[in-house]
Amino acid sequence: METATTLELMDRPKPARASPRVAIVLFNLGGPDRIESVRPFLYNLFSDRAIIRAPAPIRQVLAWLITRKRLAPATENYEILGGKSPLLELTEEQGRALEAALAPEMTAKCFIAMRYWHPMSDEAARAVKAWGPDEVILLPLYPQFSTTTTGSSLDAWREAAARAGLVAPTRVVCCYHSDPAFVGATAAIARRAYDDARAALDPAVPLRVLFSAHGLPESIVKAGDPYQWQVEQTVAAVAAAMDVPELDHVVCYQSRVTPQVWIGPSTEDELRRAGADKVAVLVVPIAFVSEHSETLVELDVEYREEAEQFGVPGYFRAPAQNSDAGFVASLAALVRRARGSDRSLCSFRGARTCPKVHGDCPHATRGFVTAKATV
Repeated sequence: METATTLELMDRPKPARASPRVAIVLFNLGGPDRIESVRPFLYNLFSDRAIIRAPAPIRQVLAWLITRKRLAPATENYEILGGKSPLLELTEEQGRALEAALAPEMTAKCFIAMRYWHPMSDEAARAVKAWGPDEVILLPLYPQFSTTTTGSSLDAWREAAARAGLVAPTRVVCCYHSDPAFVGATAAIARRAYDDARAALDPAVPLRVLFSAHGLPESIVKAGDPYQWQVEQTVAAVAAAMDVPELDHVVCYQSRVTPQVWIGPSTEDELRRAGADKVAVLVVPIAFVSEHSETLVELDVEYREEAEQFGVPGYFRAPAQNSDAGFVASLAALVRRARGSDRSLCSFRGARTCPKVHGDCPHATRGFVTAKATV
C-alpha cells in the first residue's frame, strides 16, 4: 500500500468546517396551558421580586391576594381563548422561522424560556446543555427593555444555567426598540392595518392610531427603568416609518393590575378621548410581538366594547408581528450582529442606548465584559 507524500496531503482539499452550533434562547412571558394552570401562572407572575418590589414574606402575601382577585377575570379570558394561552405555539413558530432564516450560515436551534409558565428557564437551560452549543444568544421577545421583563428573565436564566452546569460563550441582546429592521417590519404591519381601516371608514371620519403598550407602575419607571422611554422611541420611529402625512397618533398603556399609580395615559382614557373627539381608532400593539390574552381579549374584546360605549365611530386593531417575515428577518439580523460583537451584553446598536437618567438600563446595572465570558 502506497503512502501519500507530504505534498500530496497538503494539496488535498480540506473538509469544510462545520457551521457553528448556536443556541438561541427566546425569552417570553408564558401563559397557562390549561385552565387549571391559571392560578399558579398568576402567582408566579405576582410573586416575582421584579414585579412586586417588597420583602419576601410581604411579596408572597400580596401575590396571593392579587392572584385571588385576578383569578376569575383571568380564567374568563383564557376560556375565551379556548382554555389556554396561544403564546407557546406562536413562540415555537417564531423559533422555527428564525432557525430557517439563519441557515445555512449557522446551525441555529431555538429554545424557549418562559418566565411564569412552562417551559421555564430551568427546562430550557437543561435542553441547551444537552444540545451542546458552541455559543448561546439570549434573545428577548420584548423589544423594549424593562427590569420586569427582560431583566427578570436574565436573572432567572443566570440561576438556571448555573444549576444546569451550562458553560458556553453567551451574548445577550438587551433591546431593539429602534432597530431599523424591527421598526420597518412593524411599520409595514401598522401601515397595512391603517390603509385597511381608512378604506373601511367614511372619508369624513378621522382616524387616530393608539400605540398601546403594557403599562408599568410609575414607581418602577421613576426608579430608573428605561421601558417607557424605549416605548416612546419605538413609537416615534414606527410612526415616522408609516409615512402617513400628519399622522394622528398617541402612546398609551394597558393592563393595569395593581392599585399603584401606573404610567399613562391609559388606553381606556384614550378611547374615551377618541369618543369625545368623534375619531375612529386603530390600536397597534407596540410592545407585544405575539398574540396573547392582552391582544386577543383585552384589545379585541374588552376595549372594543368600551370603544362602542364611548361612541368611538370605528375600532380597528393591527395584528402582532408573530412570524411575519420582516420581523423574523430583523431577529436574524440581531443574532448575527450579537455574534459579531465582542460584548456579552448588546443593544441593537451594540453599546448603551438609554440616557443616563435611566439607571436601571442593563448596561449600567449589569455591565458588560468580553463575549468569552458566560452569562
